[in-house]
Amino acid sequence: MSASGARKERWILLAGRLGLAGIFVFAAIAKLRQPWQLFTMTIDSYQMNLPIGMVNFLARVLPWFELALGAALLLGWQLRWFATLSSLVLAAFFGVMLRAYFKGLVIDCGCFGPGEHLGPKTLLRDGSLFVASALVTWGAFRAARTRS
Repeated sequence: MSASGARKERWILLAGRLGLAGIFVFAAIAKLRQPWQLFTMTIDSYQMNLPIGMVNFLARVLPWFELALGAALLLGWQLRWFATLSSLVLAAFFGVMLRAYFKGLVIDCGCFGPGEHLGPKTLLRDGSLFVASALVTWGAFRAARTRS
């Protein structure tokens, strides 16, 4: 690959990484600004049949986890592993959202706090975020391989 092609790939990887970081940080802050019980109700509305203790745990921990994941992506630290984790988390979120949508649940998605209806627009956005994260993961592994 030419030097200009490699430079372009690095910039695209940086933009993708920073974009994902910003989204995770924004989502975390939006949830943390609300009482955690509100997020508990949102998680429970997905009807995943989780014990209430697990729902409470997720509501308290998930925003902090998103914030930490966003910070790790922002810093670019251990990018291959945090990008992979980002892809796995987004795949899980997307799967849960698809399940709820196809079950016909009329609920908030909970992605960026309360008030956003789960529908085609949120599915398209979250599906796109998963694809972007998968591409960042691929780019991070590719960049590490070319440096070796």
